[in-house]
Amino acid sequence: MIGSDKRSAEIPRPILVEACVDSVASSLAAERGGARRLELCDALFDGGTTPSAGMIAACKEAVSIPVFVMIRARGGGFVCSDAERDVMRRDIIVARELGADGVVIGGLCPDGNVDLDLVRYLVETARALPVTFHRAFDLTPDPAAALESLAGAGVQRILTAGGASTAVEGTAVLAQLVRQAGSRIVVMAGGGVREENVRALVAASGVREVHVRLTRLTHGGELPAHRGLRVRRPLPENEAEWEETDELRVRSFVEAVADLPQARKPQS
Repeated sequence: MIGSDKRSAEIPRPILVEACVDSVASSLAAERGGARRLELCDALFDGGTTPSAGMIAACKEAVSIPVFVMIRARGGGFVCSDAERDVMRRDIIVARELGADGVVIGGLCPDGNVDLDLVRYLVETARALPVTFHRAFDLTPDPAAALESLAGAGVQRILTAGGASTAVEGTAVLAQLVRQAGSRIVVMAGGGVREENVRALVAASGVREVHVRLTRLTHGGELPAHRGLRVRRPLPENEAEWEETDELRVRSFVEAVADLPQARKPQS
């Protein structure tokens, strides 16, 4: 009996596939396809930000698998201002109230190390919800030290490509992190994980959870009157940059229109 229990304990658990989604349709598709957990985001073209309250509620209503909600106030870098920290706190409270099964957070200090004050603050706000630290981890200068810090701060899971652009490129570091983590914290591989590379990645790294996007191009049915019209804009080349309203430009613009003559009232 003892030997049987030991052998059972050594049987690896099945690979858990977490799908990164940004809509109800994608959530349903991922669940039908066999994903066992969702990471729900907005703005995936910019690395993912917090989805709306309506999206969280709709996805929770639509699927039966766990939904982990991305908590990120903006794209572009991971050093957070005081205002952004407060937004993230508020978003966790909303996600919790809407029935989220977990939250996904992250934040770095200017030197690239994990912002432990922020992590502890958000873990405390999450209360009993499990917490994943997202791929900001891959920008830290010392992944081993970062893992220890996060495990000590109450984080349950790290999403990482082993400090590389893709998990395949970071396989060796992923394997080291899996060994270091043991059963204390889950190391989940993400970044370019595809059907054609996942088996080799799992075998070489030892990860038991993988994070995927796995999309196809789709489109709306409308035929635009102006086919050359574009409302999307390219993102900044620098990953740490983002656009923010410029007070001086707003003031200059307001001054430029301040002395324009008032519009005449239309004659009846």
